[in-house]
Amino acid sequence: MQGKIIKGIAGFYYVHVEAKGTYECKAKGIFRKDHVKPLVGDDVLVDLLDEEEKLGNIREILPRRSALVRPAVANVDQALVIFAIVKPNPNFNLLDRFLIRMERQNLPTIICFNKQDIATAEEKKALQRAYETCGYRVLFISALENEGLEAVREALGGKTTTVAGPSGVGKSSLINQLAPQANMETGAISARIDRGRHTTRHSEIIALGEGTYIVDTPGFTSLDISEITKEELGQYYPEFAQYDPYCRFSRCAHISEPSCGVKDAVETGAISRVRYDNYRILYQELKEIKRYC
Repeated sequence: MQGKIIKGIAGFYYVHVEAKGTYECKAKGIFRKDHVKPLVGDDVLVDLLDEEEKLGNIREILPRRSALVRPAVANVDQALVIFAIVKPNPNFNLLDRFLIRMERQNLPTIICFNKQDIATAEEKKALQRAYETCGYRVLFISALENEGLEAVREALGGKTTTVAGPSGVGKSSLINQLAPQANMETGAISARIDRGRHTTRHSEIIALGEGTYIVDTPGFTSLDISEITKEELGQYYPEFAQYDPYCRFSRCAHISEPSCGVKDAVETGAISRVRYDNYRILYQELKEIKRYC
């Protein structure tokens, strides 16, 4: 049988096979020998052990079209990052850290702002202007009021999307609206492995329709970007690229140099000042890390 790994816990992999259900599987020893670890999102071939008990062995991992390091997931087409517009107010530094990590992994990202029902038009307009000028698609929803979800479904259609966001922004509410069956499915898996009620401690895939999947990932409160250098940082701010040619210096850091095209664009409003201020904060952070390494 061919299926997709939708969850992995403690050496067990749960493989969804269309029209058949979810099978609890172990990976054959050859994967350990070859230092290959199955990932959530992998398409795999399974040898059936017991149809009634839904047990099997993963025999082969099919070729991956992509693989992310953090979160560790395979065959993802895009990311959907969810923040609240208000209550809590968005942490733009944290959002930029996520966008940098996705840029580094060459993964297109959609930004979804929840709780539009309690936000002002001015707040929405400011967010849209700040991030659409960077090239990101921006969606506004209210998971509580079931507003804007059709646009989300359209954006997810036919793709595998990793869904992420900090705690308290409505990620679980959105997923429950998109996939009401998710709680039932994860509850069944939890019962088989003798665990308590489902909370997102591990990445897992939820099927929304034929060829459409979302990867539910644990919430985050901080994101480390120390693997990049301060010199690299600017390339992960895509809106900087068109203004780089107007910098006097070819290796302009866009911090204290005179005649800087990026800083000029910030002054005219072409680049979001919030984004640029976060860039400066992260640049200094990376500079300090390297100084004390």
